[in-house]
Amino acid sequence: MTTGLDRIRTDVVGSLLRPAKWKEARLRLEAGQLGVEEFAHIELDCVREHLRLQESIGLDVLTDGEISRLNFQDSFGLAVSGYQTGEMRAGENVRTHENRAAGGTPLARWDIPDLAGPGTPVVHRRPVVKRLQLVRNPPLEEYRRAAPLAKKPVKVSLIGPDRIMQRYDHANSKHVYASADAFLDDVVEIQRRMIGELVAAGCRYVHIDEPGYTAYVDEPSMEAMRKRGEDPMQNFARSLRANARLVAGFPGVTFGIHLCRGNQRSMWHREGVVLGLVSTKVPELEPVDALVRRVEEAAKHVPLERLAISPQCGFGSDVVGNLISEDDQKRKLERVVEAARRVWQ
Repeated sequence: MTTGLDRIRTDVVGSLLRPAKWKEARLRLEAGQLGVEEFAHIELDCVREHLRLQESIGLDVLTDGEISRLNFQDSFGLAVSGYQTGEMRAGENVRTHENRAAGGTPLARWDIPDLAGPGTPVVHRRPVVKRLQLVRNPPLEEYRRAAPLAKKPVKVSLIGPDRIMQRYDHANSKHVYASADAFLDDVVEIQRRMIGELVAAGCRYVHIDEPGYTAYVDEPSMEAMRKRGEDPMQNFARSLRANARLVAGFPGVTFGIHLCRGNQRSMWHREGVVLGLVSTKVPELEPVDALVRRVEEAAKHVPLERLAISPQCGFGSDVVGNLISEDDQKRKLERVVEAARRVWQ
C-alpha cells in the first residue's frame, strides 16, 4: 500500500514563525484580556495563513506551523499525566519564553542548559511521581483542525522517544520506574496510541522529532550523560530499539525522522554532524546552484530517488522563533521547492 508521501521531494520540519497577531492575542489571553473562543478564531486564521503560504509555494506536504505549541516538544509533555512539573507548568507562557531567549547570537554555540528546574516535561528534565497516562492527543487536535482546510496532505510531528528519555530524571523516579527500559516501554505504548488515533483520523505522514540523536556524536553532550551516570552508547541503542517499535505495524503511513544540531534562537549546540541544506537560522538565501550540488554530492552515497530537500530545522521551534523575518521564511521555502524541481524535475 502506498500513499505517494514516501516519494515527496520537499518538506518542512514543522514549526513556522508565529505571526505577530498570534503573539499579541496569546499574551492577551494569558492576561485574561481575551476570551478563549476569540483567541481560537485568531489562531485558526493563522493556521489558514500558514497553509496558504505553503500551498502557494508548492510544498509537497503541509504543516500547521505548530502554532498552538509554545515549544515543539509539547506534543508529549502536554499529552500525559504522571510527571512532577513544579510551579511553572501553569505559568509557562509567551513572555517567559521571550525572556529566556533574549540575547541570542546567530550561529553561536548554545551551552547545554540546566534542565533540572521546574517547568514543562520534556522541555525540562522532570521526574515522574506515577506511571505515565495519556490524557490528550495534541497532534491529533492539530491535525483535525488543519486537514479540512488544506488542499494537500497534512503532516504532524511528535517528539521522539530518545528526546523524551534524555529529558527524564530517572534517578529521582525509581520508585515509579525501576529501570529506564520500563519508562521507555510506557512512552512507546502511549505514543503508538497517539499515532493510531492520528491514522484513524486520516493522517498518513507522521514526523518523529529526534534532535537528541546528534548528542551521540557530540562530546560535551556525552560527557553530560556520563556525569548523570549514563552510558551514551547504551542510551543510543535503547533509543534505536524504541524508534523501531514506535513505527512498526502502520501500513500505508509514511514516517519521517528529524535530526538536529540545535535551533534555540538561531543558535546551535551539537558538533560532528551534517547540517540541513537550507538554514532557518540566518536570513541569507542559499544559491540554488549550491543546493543542487549538495544534493548531487549526497547522491553519490544514497540513491537520488531516496533523497529529498528541506530546511534544516523549524523556523519557530520555540514560540519566540528564529532571528529571521516572515519574508525570509517565505523565500527559504520557495528556494527549497526551486531546488527540488531542478533536481527531480
